[in-house]
Amino acid sequence: MSRIAATFDRLRAARRAALVPFVTAGDPSPDLIPEMLRSLAANGADVIELGVPFSDPMADGPAIQRASERALRAGTGLARVLDAVRAWRREDDRTPIVLMGYANPVEHMGAAAFAARARDAGVDGVLVVDYPPEESADWVRTLGESGIDPIFLLSPTSSEARIDLVSRMAKGYIYYVSLKGVTGAAHIDTADVERMLGRIRSRTQVPVGVGFGIREPETARAIARFADAVVIGSRLVEEIERSTPAEAAARAGAALAAFRAGVDAAARDRAAA
Repeated sequence: MSRIAATFDRLRAARRAALVPFVTAGDPSPDLIPEMLRSLAANGADVIELGVPFSDPMADGPAIQRASERALRAGTGLARVLDAVRAWRREDDRTPIVLMGYANPVEHMGAAAFAARARDAGVDGVLVVDYPPEESADWVRTLGESGIDPIFLLSPTSSEARIDLVSRMAKGYIYYVSLKGVTGAAHIDTADVERMLGRIRSRTQVPVGVGFGIREPETARAIARFADAVVIGSRLVEEIERSTPAEAAARAGAALAAFRAGVDAAARDRAAA
């Protein structure tokens, strides 16, 4: 069983949603990636999404775009991200790591070479934003041969055909984008999100996580009452941006701890229901 599947099985038994922080690898420095991972794991991360910096992050809002720019200026590339995950695995063999990013760095390395290096580094899942599921059969096969979960996005505008396809292809979890637009947007409608998750779950047994627009612990609590996972991204990236390099990991961890409290409160809400 994969680390991701084992994590969701454990949390399902506890009637608790997963807390999934996202940070951009190499922001503020590639040398600090293991420290950042360590801080997130210590402050309640169940799964960690690690963004691979890219020069044209089309799905991301200004905060994560700036994080990619900082990471690239600091010399962070895909190979260095994989090396950092490999180093961190020597101290944490339990917390799942999902790489999230764009096709260009993967294509440059080569899909088969990437999958093999990601497997050897200890990566558990990969989400490539601009690999549409309709064209990803070979990609899914390549990841599967390396024991890595292919993760796909669904959104409020996803067609029935795409929901069906992603429900069949995805492993690990499905990432539901709660808002139209880019990361960092606001005004999430939890009732709409809950209805959409019901549609997705009627087609798959794969866990469904929710991201985009979750900026406060109370919103995380509301989403965690019905979602399998809550993804926190822009809020943590903004905290890192406001920090000095020496403070970045600790401040990101402290911000995550507040969301951990919200998700834990949702578990108590579930138990009382």
